[in-house]
Amino acid sequence: MSDDDLTCDAFLGGLLHLWQPRKGYRAGVDPVLLAATVPAVSGQRVLELGCGVGAAILCLGARVPGLTLTGVERETSYAALALRNGKATLEVVQADIATLPLDLRMRQFDHVLANPPYYQRRASVAAQNTVREAALGEVTPLETWVQVAAKRLAPRGQAHFIHRAERLPDLIRALPRDMGSIEVLPLAPRVGRKAELIILRARKSGRGDFRLHAPLILHEGERHRDGDQYTAQVRAALRSGAALEF
Repeated sequence: MSDDDLTCDAFLGGLLHLWQPRKGYRAGVDPVLLAATVPAVSGQRVLELGCGVGAAILCLGARVPGLTLTGVERETSYAALALRNGKATLEVVQADIATLPLDLRMRQFDHVLANPPYYQRRASVAAQNTVREAALGEVTPLETWVQVAAKRLAPRGQAHFIHRAERLPDLIRALPRDMGSIEVLPLAPRVGRKAELIILRARKSGRGDFRLHAPLILHEGERHRDGDQYTAQVRAALRSGAALEF
């Protein structure tokens, strides 16, 4: 893509700038919220499956210095943008997550995160833009995303996913038996509204009880109004790179 086909957008209140396609799939708040919940510490190794232009993993890297960051992206143009956005801080592997190269399959990570495609196309309409459809429409089964993430974890490592709330049973069923200490954070648009998204994390060899946390409320007020209506906690994560505690 030429620069005329791209925009350079500010994330985390300008702490991070990302080149993205002007048309097609563009990163929104979901990868930023996912990154804000990852309790990584300096010196750890982090892998993102399906990193796109690098929004989630680079937001995490902006919040936590000293991480070793690796992203996997299938689409050539998005992998190139992730590499450009990372500015030598992000290793980008262009590959399908279902057929990772041997070098990557020999490595382990402290955290693996993913924002898998949300929509099963047997029940929804595909996007006309092919790259946008690759990001939104499930081609690789969700079970594959979960199992690949689990395989790449070091002992006691954590996997992190953001997905539609109705897919939570599928996520839990897909977790291998050695993944435990499962925690779920529902994301509700407003007080009194049902959660539309969830963030799930699980630990390799974890033995903790299942925990369903109180919903994180994204917006203030009872209905949509113009302007920035995010709650203070969410606004701090989106605009200042603050962590979101489960």
